[in-house]
Amino acid sequence: MNIVASFPEPIEAWARVLKIQTKLHQWAIDDADRRFDDLWNLVCDPAVLMDAWQRVRSNRGARSAGVDGENVYYVRSIRGEQAFLSELRDSLKAQTFQPVAVREVMIPKPGGKRRRLGIATVRDRVVQAALKTVLEPIFEADFKPVSYGFRPKRRAQDAIAEIHHFTSRSYEWVVEGDIKACFDEIDHTALMGRVRHRIGDKRVLGLVKAFLKSGILGEDGELRATNTGAPQGGILSPLLSNIALSVLDEHFVAAWEASMWDSYRREQRRRKDLANYRLVRYADDWVVMVAGTRADAEHLRDEAAAVLAPMGLRLSEEKTKIVHIDEGFDFLGMRIQRHRQWGSTKRHVYTYPTRRGLASVMAKVKAATINRTTNQTLTVLLHRLNPMLRGWVNYHRHGAASKTFAYLSAYTWRRVWLWLRHKHPHATVAELRRRYLRKWWPDQDGVVLFNPATVSIIRYRYRGNNIATPWTTTTVSAA
Repeated sequence: MNIVASFPEPIEAWARVLKIQTKLHQWAIDDADRRFDDLWNLVCDPAVLMDAWQRVRSNRGARSAGVDGENVYYVRSIRGEQAFLSELRDSLKAQTFQPVAVREVMIPKPGGKRRRLGIATVRDRVVQAALKTVLEPIFEADFKPVSYGFRPKRRAQDAIAEIHHFTSRSYEWVVEGDIKACFDEIDHTALMGRVRHRIGDKRVLGLVKAFLKSGILGEDGELRATNTGAPQGGILSPLLSNIALSVLDEHFVAAWEASMWDSYRREQRRRKDLANYRLVRYADDWVVMVAGTRADAEHLRDEAAAVLAPMGLRLSEEKTKIVHIDEGFDFLGMRIQRHRQWGSTKRHVYTYPTRRGLASVMAKVKAATINRTTNQTLTVLLHRLNPMLRGWVNYHRHGAASKTFAYLSAYTWRRVWLWLRHKHPHATVAELRRRYLRKWWPDQDGVVLFNPATVSIIRYRYRGNNIATPWTTTTVSAA
């Protein structure tokens, strides 16, 4: 048999993978207790591997190399895609494949701290993507609607919209949860126990465990074992972290469905001085909104800590806070706070960009327009600034951000203007305006500086539980 010729074209592979995922997802929905015992052949399937390769090569990290020094460009130009995938498939089918350690890269975080990022080899990335392709539709059947991070068809705006929905309806106390070193401290035994609840194929289980135990090659050249946690940056890590953190979702959703799922029961609980509460989680960031007292919120914080403990996870005492909605809190780059409406006595919950988020994008604009960058043309500068501004503005356009956008617009214009003055120190204002600011807005060669102030504010529609997966068109009505 010609193994090289057995790999389908990318479009054909994607169509076959979609059919496989749809069947797995539907089977998982139809039988909540079903354990999938024969998944190895799907992981080794040529269509699955081809689709996994396409995902890896189109990823932003394709240029990054693992401990073997090979990146996607090297595989394509030197080894050849078909030969690479054939060799990888052979090793999987023979069960000789073994993941290697990830390369550690430390990324700066706000406040002077650094976050560890693990860069796997291209070979390991493709296998992780294949595993995720097979496992994700199965576990998506069990994941609860209160979770939004790293899940298909779900976004950070969905989580923010749900928080806005409930805090506008008497859920005034908020537990702002922060899990300490979440990706580094997940207990492997507890995590694999949750994976085994759905997966019975020992070959797949062994491969998942091998990735967890693959180790880290530090920046200092020292090889360290990974007895806990899942390396950040791995394709499979977000799915595994969601499997681990779903213990929190299941606990709070079970309480909601037992006694708070309709308005009558919630009203009865309030008459008995019992709190109503709702969890919203995005990866390891989560909040519990409480219709009750601060004491109720404190109790729920302790309850969440007890639920997470068996997974080896702890709450950060410094960063886990309890706040009133009138004080406001930051979540996923947005400030959520209730205050009086301008020109009225009514009070509403508003969402708007955080000061830290605004300072971050302004720092990027400043870095792009510093004096030593004037050796490039204005066109090149605009090509650098526009995607940066457009991405930040499009994320925040669903909040009360018009004044923030106007401020950012004025700041960016001023930075570009100072950059032009420094680039052409002997040119007059009239000359610069004639060459670069014909309508008092920077442009060159048909490239115009993106203007945040022109972006309209559109409230994001709260979708409730009506978010379909990519593998089904059926939806569930909102509670």
